[in-house]
Amino acid sequence: MLSVLSYGRLVARAVIGGLSQTDSRDYSLVSASFGFGKDFRKGILKKGMCYGDDACFIARHRSADVLGVADGVGGWRDYGVDPSQFSGTLMRTCERLVKEGRFVPSNPVGILTTSYYELLQNKVPLLGSSTACIVVLDRQSHRLHTANLGDSGFLVVRGGEVVHRSDEQQHYFNTPFQLSIAPPEAEGSVLSDSPEAADSSSFHVQLGDIILTATDGLFDNMPDYMILQELKKLKNTNYESIQQTAKSIAEQAHVLAYDPNYMSPFAQFACDNGLNVRGGKPDDITVLLSIVAEYTD
Repeated sequence: MLSVLSYGRLVARAVIGGLSQTDSRDYSLVSASFGFGKDFRKGILKKGMCYGDDACFIARHRSADVLGVADGVGGWRDYGVDPSQFSGTLMRTCERLVKEGRFVPSNPVGILTTSYYELLQNKVPLLGSSTACIVVLDRQSHRLHTANLGDSGFLVVRGGEVVHRSDEQQHYFNTPFQLSIAPPEAEGSVLSDSPEAADSSSFHVQLGDIILTATDGLFDNMPDYMILQELKKLKNTNYESIQQTAKSIAEQAHVLAYDPNYMSPFAQFACDNGLNVRGGKPDDITVLLSIVAEYTD
């Protein structure tokens, strides 16, 4: 099942690859999502935009477009906890804050922080952990503001090249930074990072820039050059083309994840850490694909 979200009347007049900015025009994002749950049939989207233990959202406010992905930590399943509950609740809370206007576009860390502390104060018990990546396009300033905690992340592609990317945050191999809520008896023994520890960045974007936001299920299985090859197929900025390209990227990552002979980025990273590993990394995969376009209300 494919989820495609679009908001407002978006006129994509840019040519893929980017054009010079015109300050008088507002920008917006034309976005589509696709993903796979590791333990589910391909393309199954659970309630709340969750692919397996991954979760995501796409939201719009009058001042900004906001995207987010989160990867629930699967180890909680050993303790009878559904990992998708934490990631899904975190992303739904972020989405609600954006729609209510309770955010500052230049401060995506604030969206993450407010959402996390709201979860901590929730009267309904919630346990779990997840990584998180928030991307905000300020419509008037044409700036992209980002916050990334852990090993989900984003790429910005212009003219067929990666011009910006998130930095991965790892405590040690295969142990990313993460937000957590643990039972009282386990506090102090469960890895938990502050949302303020998220790596943040801010930069201008151009019409036609491609923004790919995804969980580590994509980046652990597809190196940049493969992603760029798929993005070359994106010949225009209509929804159908973006939707099909997001689907194609997720499908290729899914195939590679189960190839035992493929030297994936994850396997290479493992080898760099002294482990004899080969093959893809079976994992949940979430891909949000967006193009910066001119916005008309």
